[in-house]
Amino acid sequence: MGNTVRPAALFDLDGTLLTVNSAKLWARRERSQGRAGISYMLKAGFYLAAYKLGAINYEKALAEALATIKGIREETIREWTQAWFAADVVPCAAPGAFPVIAWHRAQGHVLALITSSSPYLAECAVALFGLDAYRATTYSVSDGCLTGEFVSPPCFGEGKVHYAKELAAEQRFDLDASYFYTDSSTDLPLLQRVANPRVVHPDPRLRLAARRNGWQVLDWRQGSSV
Repeated sequence: MGNTVRPAALFDLDGTLLTVNSAKLWARRERSQGRAGISYMLKAGFYLAAYKLGAINYEKALAEALATIKGIREETIREWTQAWFAADVVPCAAPGAFPVIAWHRAQGHVLALITSSSPYLAECAVALFGLDAYRATTYSVSDGCLTGEFVSPPCFGEGKVHYAKELAAEQRFDLDASYFYTDSSTDLPLLQRVANPRVVHPDPRLRLAARRNGWQVLDWRQGSSV
């Protein structure tokens, strides 16, 4: 890292930059397109509830989700994601995120997304929020098609620390001096690593951790100030 001293502002996506979990919106889309039956929707609901409680087996949930798109061309998934993002996700951008991003930009901070979501969704979010870089869970591709597997580690839990370190080396910022904004207790490893943890509309477990640690709690659903 050399003489790098500038911090970054790292942002989670679901429930943070977005007011909802995008997986819920994607499940609705799959249902409307006739690709998801009742069992799929029930399972999706179970995993979303577990995620909210910080009790999800993420790798199992991810493997099951990727099995539903195995064999589809990556470019097709990217196109589906872009259309869905414009129609269903953009309206769920958190109003309070934009002034915070603008403030960090004015300070000269690196702006980066770090999400467990797909790289195709991350690409769209980076463009919408005007961020500099991202890390997301990478899906394995062979001959242009998704294999149904993911690249380890996924960008989740301790994996976010791994990818935050990659970003720090790539973008030349000081991770230890940085900010991280998230709503999820699954992100506690990265919150505990940065100098400036910021909790946005937290899940119950993270709200308790924020109270215990004296972390600032924000709500970006109706707008905010820095």
